[in-house]
Amino acid sequence: MTAAPSIEDLLRDLAPHVLGAVARRYGNFDDAEDAVQEALLAAAQQWPADGLPDSPYGWLVTVTGRRMSDQLGSEQARRRREGLAAIADSSGARPPVPEHDDSLQLLFLCCHPELTPGSAIPLTLRAVGGLSTAEIARAFLVPEATMAQRISRAKQRIRESEAPFAMPSGGEWPNRLRSVLHVLYLMFNEGYAATTGPRVARGDLSAEAIRLTRMLHASLPDDPEVTGLLALMLLNEARRPARTGPAGELVRLADQDRSRWDRRSIAEGVALVSAALPSGAVGEYQLQAAIAALHDEARSAEETDWPQILALYGFLDRMTANPMVTLNRAVAVAMVDGPAAGLDLLDGIAEQLAGHHRLDAVRAHLLEMAGDDDAAIAHYRAAARRTTSLAERDYLTSRATRVGARASRSTTG
Repeated sequence: MTAAPSIEDLLRDLAPHVLGAVARRYGNFDDAEDAVQEALLAAAQQWPADGLPDSPYGWLVTVTGRRMSDQLGSEQARRRREGLAAIADSSGARPPVPEHDDSLQLLFLCCHPELTPGSAIPLTLRAVGGLSTAEIARAFLVPEATMAQRISRAKQRIRESEAPFAMPSGGEWPNRLRSVLHVLYLMFNEGYAATTGPRVARGDLSAEAIRLTRMLHASLPDDPEVTGLLALMLLNEARRPARTGPAGELVRLADQDRSRWDRRSIAEGVALVSAALPSGAVGEYQLQAAIAALHDEARSAEETDWPQILALYGFLDRMTANPMVTLNRAVAVAMVDGPAAGLDLLDGIAEQLAGHHRLDAVRAHLLEMAGDDDAAIAHYRAAARRTTSLAERDYLTSRATRVGARASRSTTG
């Protein structure tokens, strides 16, 4: 029997839906976010004592609406809201978005025309994904203080802008869609591999990312990148049952029990990416999904088609110029051409990823492959010190211990 969600979990799930509804109604994101936070705080204080209301969502929307009315009660503010609503109602044609779910609409609302993707995406991750500023900063490889300033400036720019906080018109869809896809991608990644705390993953967050992406795919079934992103999520999520051991510890891909993988999700993901790839220009999510499909279709780690994966990473690296992609390509290079070649590739991104735990972790893995146990141990330990995930720290520490024990046995033997 499934346990009922806690009040904290319920509030976290409801927050983006309430924010979306109120922001659309009043056309003011910054004030709406403040009002929602006040309503959430009131609920956290009242519901444990008074019990859950008949409609928790309706209660939050009502309380948030009262706070917005208090903030925007003047006649001038009323006229401004009516004007914004008229502009929003007259926006151009756009693909249909299910009206019953405000969180998907909130994704597009936050990708405001006055904001660059570098500002809109972090703002949306806060509003829709519920990610902390620190988690978002790690995803963008910037300090937390820098990201906090970026989010604050994004809110201020929306507040000062004359552009309505409304769903995009037809001409705005392509740019906003790119930002929305990136938000969903980062939401899923944080859910699939949590960057903080003791857990390997945050299933609620990855499930929400998949749910929203399914809704987006239902609205835009012919968009190959939307299809590719959904395929990528399903192919990765299919491995979740095997990613943790009996004590909740992280299990690396090569050591996973593949009989525990979700074959239904794999079949759906493969079908989606197979349909998307021939349909037009190939994008980064389709390429990542194709790589994930090759991993999932291999019956064992030894049967993985590394040459094909390396070729796909080559395309992806040239397309994105993303150092994290290069980091993954270095592993594929090592599997095809040997660890020395992979280590050479890491040297080219060492400055860009300086201090990032994943650079140390991949370097340690390749050094272990090369038989340089002392250097591998040093980098595993460096990676363990730098990660903020307790599960990953434990894995990296145990890996260093295992390499050390093996080297010791080899020496004494």
